[in-house]
Amino acid sequence: MENDLALATEAALAAGKLLRAHFGKSLVVDEALHHDIKLALDKESQDLITDILLTARPGDALYGEEGIAGNQDSARQWIVDPIDGTVNFFYGIPHFCVSIALRVNGEITLGVIHDPMVGETWTVEKGGAPMLDGVPIQVSPRTKLEESILFVGCGKDTEALNTGIARFHKASLRARKMRMMGSAALGMAYIASGRLDAYVESTISLWDIAAGQLLVEAAGGKVTLTQKPGKADSWAIVASNGKIPIEEIL
Repeated sequence: MENDLALATEAALAAGKLLRAHFGKSLVVDEALHHDIKLALDKESQDLITDILLTARPGDALYGEEGIAGNQDSARQWIVDPIDGTVNFFYGIPHFCVSIALRVNGEITLGVIHDPMVGETWTVEKGGAPMLDGVPIQVSPRTKLEESILFVGCGKDTEALNTGIARFHKASLRARKMRMMGSAALGMAYIASGRLDAYVESTISLWDIAAGQLLVEAAGGKVTLTQKPGKADSWAIVASNGKIPIEEIL
């Protein structure tokens, strides 16, 4: 492979092809919780990504929603969400994606988010321009909440749900439109592209947002992460175009 970004893009596109081939078909459910679903396809997608990445970079580590692989002592760690938006996928809603980031010595250095149903791919490298299908992107110029479209996530536990619902109610009185979209990674890609203006959620996992954080920041936006006490790589997130007064609805 020419470079790490090309490798990550290859892996994301391969996983996206797998997901698209299975979309709308009978699926094996590994675990069904009140607010979440785990599919056998989640693991199959991550295994495919792992094979592509670690075959090309055998000394690297991989940390994903479906487990870890590779050399966990490596300074290079791939962070993978093989299906961000699994519930959407299971119910036949074509809004989900594959998210891959690379963290080197604790710093995110690249990200890829691929939407296999729409056929869009966002890519970014540290210090480089964020791209959507090879075309540079930037966050929206909107400065007023009244002009904005906001994405509020509600999480999966009682505390996160209560926080999310309260924020949704408060923000809905100010914003032009509110959205609960079901994919954090796509939400952040949409902010980077100027389609949405902010995304907030009180509890989210690193693999959901690692690629998106770099993408939003490179596109001129702002991302604030606050680690959740006692939860490894679990965060509260506030991501925006950096222009609207998002703190007013938190």
